[in-house]
Amino acid sequence: MSKYWSDVVHKLTPYVPGEQPKLDNLVKLNTNENPYGPSPRVIAALKLEAADTLRLYPDPNSDALKESIANTYKLNAIQVFVGNGSDEVLAHVFQALLKHSRPLLFPDITYSFYPVYCSLYDIEYQTIPLAEDFTINIDDYDQPNGGIIFPNPNAPTGIPLALTEIEKLLKKNTQSVVVIDEAYVDFGTESAVSLINTYPNLLVTHTLSKARSLAGLRVGYALGSPALIEALTRVKDSFNSYPIDRFASAGAIAAMQDTAYFEATCSKVIETREALVKELTNLGFEVLPSGANFIFAKHKVKDGAELVAKLREKSIIVRHFKSPSRIASYIRITIGTDEQSKLLINALYGLL
Repeated sequence: MSKYWSDVVHKLTPYVPGEQPKLDNLVKLNTNENPYGPSPRVIAALKLEAADTLRLYPDPNSDALKESIANTYKLNAIQVFVGNGSDEVLAHVFQALLKHSRPLLFPDITYSFYPVYCSLYDIEYQTIPLAEDFTINIDDYDQPNGGIIFPNPNAPTGIPLALTEIEKLLKKNTQSVVVIDEAYVDFGTESAVSLINTYPNLLVTHTLSKARSLAGLRVGYALGSPALIEALTRVKDSFNSYPIDRFASAGAIAAMQDTAYFEATCSKVIETREALVKELTNLGFEVLPSGANFIFAKHKVKDGAELVAKLREKSIIVRHFKSPSRIASYIRITIGTDEQSKLLINALYGLL
């Protein structure tokens, strides 16, 4: 039946998300979900939204949500763009801001959706190798380009890049857009949002899936100059005028407003992460420095794929990336609860 496909479909290699197992009683540490539920305010807001008004379309501009996000970062609402998860926001970013005659630049080890977007939208790109220690070297991006994008902290390595390095890049790269994908920034990495009013070519993207525990609600946003936001809006309104439904908007607003809950859960994840790093190091793992809610580690003897398979037999799911070959020996472990960490460490003691 593929004879009916458009030409572009034949060329696509779709992104493969982390497994969502249907089995019960798993210790699920493979998709970087928050181990703690959303703020109680979110649940209350969703219950209130279950009303007769669901027969009406939501606000196509999501003005109330944009105001809530803008207030959080001390920006104006015209500097905020919202979408159905940060993946949709990024898709619009690639189409609206990163498709030019010169190649888009991003790391060779990074979020694997980036080359998928490039294939979908026919964007030429060039990957920039990470350093031997898996860090991003800003000087390597000092070349002609149609845009630059990378996560901070990077994924799947979890290594954060200092804000001074990002500003160094922005000072040099003034003729194209620089996108900092901050999906995991709230777990100990310094955000680039503070630079937005200084550098009009800077766009920062965020998600509510991680630090605000709303992976099931699908809300993401971008922050930048009004000109960049207008470009995203023009693409969005040519694609889907209503990406944020009433439940998503109500829940997201409540999550943004409950700062105390947000800070408390982020702190707990960071605390658990640091304790887990110490345990893994004692077990003979090399753990990369992380500013995210996950860690990237390899054992001195055991292969990554073997460890993943053995852990699965013990109902513990972590993630392994077969390529590129530089990271084939590593496993990515989402930070769960203290109890989940204990189960993981006990299983590893048995295996090692």
